[in-house]
Amino acid sequence: MTQKDYYQILGVDKNAASKQIKEAYRNLAFTYHPDRNKENPEAAEKMKLVNEAYAVLSSPEKRREYDSLQQRFGSSAYSRFRNNYSEQDIFSGSDINHVFEEMAKAFGFRNFDDIFTEFYGKEYRRFEFKKPGVFAGGFVFTGPLRRGKYDPSQVPHTGKLGKLSRYVLEKVSGVELPGNGAHIDDVIRLSPQQAEKGGPYAYFHKKKSKKLVVKIPPGVRDGQKIRLAGMGEEGKGGGTPGDLYLKVQIKKSLIQKIKGTIADLTK
Repeated sequence: MTQKDYYQILGVDKNAASKQIKEAYRNLAFTYHPDRNKENPEAAEKMKLVNEAYAVLSSPEKRREYDSLQQRFGSSAYSRFRNNYSEQDIFSGSDINHVFEEMAKAFGFRNFDDIFTEFYGKEYRRFEFKKPGVFAGGFVFTGPLRRGKYDPSQVPHTGKLGKLSRYVLEKVSGVELPGNGAHIDDVIRLSPQQAEKGGPYAYFHKKKSKKLVVKIPPGVRDGQKIRLAGMGEEGKGGGTPGDLYLKVQIKKSLIQKIKGTIADLTK
């Protein structure tokens, strides 16, 4: 039996944490997925090796036994481990099915059943994978994303759930997902005459180092906001830029300042 090293197959250190092992597996599973390598038959064999390595190293019990065999027998640990474990034993308790379903929903790949029937025949149904449930903190994709494209409606954008969903999908795909840019808030100070008459107002956009001419509507009120669409933070990965909101502050006239001062003194 050809000797292999599960750690080398996944490209991780022997002291790698479970999180690192899972992240390495996701990346390799996406790289060698048969639906992305239809003209590369070697990818299927690499995918099977990656599946086996992850199933072993993601299980604390199997990993301890494999590590023990490596310490005792060195490079022959793989063959000794396989003599003790059938494929059914190796995959029992693994969450590989979750990872494949994640990719199927995100990229329109074939589902887990189709892939593993192709790899291992109908016998794979006896492997006893972990049952579907809360995965990656609970995010769920509600529909397929087309390969090479991104549909923003399919992934949450806000809150912890949205951030986690985006993070996992970016790790799986290796590409940056589009995201809308943040809005920017600023203040413009107008004289009472400017506020009453309206008209052009010269504004310097500090973050963009750009001069803008803002059209002030006649009769604008103190505290009112003027929206400049698309002038906020740039979007991520081709996403829509945010907006710029300018809050109006109307300067007090000299008479108003004097009246205010007198009012403060007579309190």
